[in-house]
Amino acid sequence: MNLRQYIPSKDFDEIKNWIDDERTHAMWCAGRFEYPLEQENFEAVMKDMASQWGDTPFVVSQDDGSTAGFFCYSLNDETKEGMLKFIIVNPELRGKGVAREMLELASNYAFEKTGAEAVHLNVFTTNIRAKKCYQKAGFTERNVTENAFSYKDESWGRCNMIKHREDKGGAV
Repeated sequence: MNLRQYIPSKDFDEIKNWIDDERTHAMWCAGRFEYPLEQENFEAVMKDMASQWGDTPFVVSQDDGSTAGFFCYSLNDETKEGMLKFIIVNPELRGKGVAREMLELASNYAFEKTGAEAVHLNVFTTNIRAKKCYQKAGFTERNVTENAFSYKDESWGRCNMIKHREDKGGAV
């Protein structure tokens, strides 16, 4: 798999079809994007996130060039912590190790290219499958905020997970 920056004209039309129900959409983006996903709103939010936090959108592609996953990355220069957001994998590829591989590519990028000492992400506590995937990719639970997000009649906790730069003998 290869990591590259997101190209709207090439990638959006595929990514927009990866979520086909409102609850999954909310679980993915915490309501930051309108549902259903439309390019104008998506690009406006991406532009705002880039302006506020320095977010850069990325995709991972398979060897045949097809888009396999998407995420955003930013680095907090003060804490030297990178943050991954809006992590999603093509549903046809879920359960095949693609997300774990994408997270490893993202973490390596953060550590090697941006100088991050750690990378973190948030996942709703109701998203057990994603949390297990993040654990397999080396992320550990740092803290949980109960009732962080409301979706219709549900209240979801938010789990912050972190992965530290590893030195030859272990975590730094």
